[in-house]
Amino acid sequence: MAQKVLLTGANGFLGSHILLELLKSGFNVRSVVRSQAKVSQIKQDFSTYTSQMDFAIVPDMTAPNAFDSAVQSTPPLTAVIHQASPFFFANITSNADFLDPAIQGTTALLHSIKSHAPSVKRVIYTSSCAAVLDFDAPVASNPAKTYTAEDWNPITYAQALSGTKAHGYRASKKFAELAAWNFVKEEKPAFDLVSINPPMIWGPAAHTIKNIADVGESNARIYQQFVNSKKDAAVPANGLHLYVDVRDLAVAHVKALTEPKAGGERIIVCARAISSQRICDVLRKNIPELEERTPVGKPGTNSLPEGAFGASNEKAKRILGCVFRSEEETFADMGKQLLEIEARS
Repeated sequence: MAQKVLLTGANGFLGSHILLELLKSGFNVRSVVRSQAKVSQIKQDFSTYTSQMDFAIVPDMTAPNAFDSAVQSTPPLTAVIHQASPFFFANITSNADFLDPAIQGTTALLHSIKSHAPSVKRVIYTSSCAAVLDFDAPVASNPAKTYTAEDWNPITYAQALSGTKAHGYRASKKFAELAAWNFVKEEKPAFDLVSINPPMIWGPAAHTIKNIADVGESNARIYQQFVNSKKDAAVPANGLHLYVDVRDLAVAHVKALTEPKAGGERIIVCARAISSQRICDVLRKNIPELEERTPVGKPGTNSLPEGAFGASNEKAKRILGCVFRSEEETFADMGKQLLEIEARS
């Protein structure tokens, strides 16, 4: 009998890719979403796999006992992938709106699993490099800093409350992940925990996007600054220069379910660094329609400062066997899809 996995946030950018990889790998999947409309969309997007899917609707992940019924299943669940975010960035009015829901949503799910799904042997938690990197440190140094899974964003809870929205968001990733590790340490559940920590996530979507305004935040930045721009515009600022293709990240999640050595590990899943100039170069080279729209800049140069920090993907390769797509595949595929969505809008 196929294993059954619970997946939160199954209708989102990353969640849809994880769902597809699970289904292709033969898993039965219970998708947790916020509404019946999301259920209908998933059924439409993945109609080939209807027999492998069922659903649980959890409108508010931070509500008491929100996941109690979702984790009870026949046949019983064997694993859980928790990658949903409990908030929408645009709806945040204070940094507490980032921190408290992220922590509460994570611990609520873990309590429900322990109490109502003793068959679960592994929980995959999607954290972020926001929980790893020190964003107040210089981007470049000599020698260059390489972050590993031993590193934690040094921000404190008090700093997060008084800082910018960006501080609040990054801190929410840190403290929610810490809450998950502390739960396992203190509650000693029957399951082990694997934390997956990606940087920027880019690539084409696996779910239906009908309007360019509905593109997720990371891909929306590519559309606004690189695709829907002008050739003589300035090359955008680099932002976080580390990334992973969403398809490779989804594969990593599924491998983490079945690889015994992944248990108890915190794993950075990062392909490489890329500069904004390089993104421009890839888009202009591979998509003729963007010759007049994507900034030219100084082709072939590196707009990252010398000694820019990196992140080690050694554990991702060694434990999960990760193989990462090329820059051309990630950004050309994404750029072409963004143009298709734009044309439909």
